[in-house]
Amino acid sequence: MPRWCFPRVAPQIAPRFVILALLATLAACGGGRTVPAPVLSGQSAGPPPLTAAPVGAVSAAPLTAPGSNTVKVALLLPLSGPNADLGKSMLDAAQLALFTMGGEHLTLVPRDTGGTPDGAAKAARSAVDEKVGLILGPLLAAEVEAVKPIAASANINMIAYSTATQLAGGNAFLMGFLPRDEAVREVDFAHEKGARRFAALLPNSPYGRLMADALREAAQADGASVGKIEYIDPRIPDATTSVQHLMAGPGGPGPAFDALLLPEGGAQLKQLAAQLKAAGLDTGKTHLLGSGLWDDPSIAGDADLYGGWFASSPPDQRSDFENRYQAAYHHAPPRLASLAFDSAALAAVLAKSGGDNPFTRDAILNPSGFSGVDGLFRFTQAGLVQRGLAVLEFGPQGATVVSPAPHVFTAAGM
Repeated sequence: MPRWCFPRVAPQIAPRFVILALLATLAACGGGRTVPAPVLSGQSAGPPPLTAAPVGAVSAAPLTAPGSNTVKVALLLPLSGPNADLGKSMLDAAQLALFTMGGEHLTLVPRDTGGTPDGAAKAARSAVDEKVGLILGPLLAAEVEAVKPIAASANINMIAYSTATQLAGGNAFLMGFLPRDEAVREVDFAHEKGARRFAALLPNSPYGRLMADALREAAQADGASVGKIEYIDPRIPDATTSVQHLMAGPGGPGPAFDALLLPEGGAQLKQLAAQLKAAGLDTGKTHLLGSGLWDDPSIAGDADLYGGWFASSPPDQRSDFENRYQAAYHHAPPRLASLAFDSAALAAVLAKSGGDNPFTRDAILNPSGFSGVDGLFRFTQAGLVQRGLAVLEFGPQGATVVSPAPHVFTAAGM
C-alpha cells in the first residue's frame, strides 16, 4: 500500500491552528472519502480510490509531498468583496477535502477574485503564471466569462461553480446545481407515481422560465401533459391573482392538474402554499413539486407543504460533510461549500493518476463519474454537470427520502 502524503497548501491560507484543528477532527471522525463511482461494464475505469491522509506532526511551513511531480490546482474565489464570507467558507471546504482525501503531489493555489470580472481575470492570469494544471472556480457567471478565454489560451481546463449553462463547453465545466436536473427528476418520479397532468406556479424571471422549459421537456419525454403555467410578477407582493388564475379549471372551479411545480423558497414558498390551500388545492390529491430551494430549515413544520416532493443531493452524505465541517471550523457550512469540497476532492483523485497533465478533458469526462458529498456526479460533453439526485418528501418529521439517488450511471444517463 502506498504511503500517502498531505497535499500542499499555500502558507498564507493554512495557519497552524487551522491545520491542527482539521487533523484533530479527521482523526476523530475517520475521514470520509470521495472516490470514482463504480465502473459499469464496457466503460473505462477511473482512478482508484484514495485512502484518508495519515495524521502526523505539522509545521507552519507548506505541506510538501516527496518527489518532483507536484501539480498545482488554482482555486478562484471571492475572498474579498460582498461575497467574501461565502468565498472563505468555500476555501475552508476545499482545504478540508484535501486534508480528508490526502493525495500525492498536489498544491492548492487560492486566488482572490474580489467577486468581479476584472478581479477574476487578474486572479486567472496569476494562476496561469503559477503553472497550474487546473482551475477550480470562479463562482459568478460574469467571473466565469472573464476567466474562460484566459484559461483556454493557456490550455487549462476549469471547473466553475456557476449555473450559467451558456458558458459551459470547451475548456469550461460547470459544477453548480442545475435547476433543470431537479425538475426532470421530480417530474419523472411524480409520473411514476401516477401524475399525468402537470402545472406550474413560477417566478417571472430567467429562473422561472428555465424551470418552465424543463417541466415541458420532462413531461413530454414521459408522455405527460403540461396545462397551466402561471407566472408571479416580482413587483407585486401579493400573488393572490396568480393563484386564482392557476386554480380556475377550464370546466369550472378546481385545478386541471395532479402535480404542481412550485420552485420557490423561504417565506415566499410558505405564503404561496397557504394561498393555494385557501384557494382549494387538496395536496392529498395534487402533489406539490419543489426545487433545491425547498432544502431549507426555515420551512420545516409547514403543514401546507406536507406530501410535497423535491429533488436533492443524498442527505446522509451531505450531513456527514456538514458535521465534519462544523467540527473543523465551528460554524455550519453554506450550501455551496460542498461544491468546493467535491471539486477539490476530484482534483486530488485526478492528480493521483500522475503524468504531465492529469487534468485532461478525457479525465474530467470519466463516464463512470465520481461520488462526492453531494452524491454521484459526472460531466457531459457539453460541460454541464449531471447529478444522481434523490427525491425527498416533506412531512411532519422533516424531509425523508422516498426515492434514493442512483449509485451508478448508465451509458446514456441514469
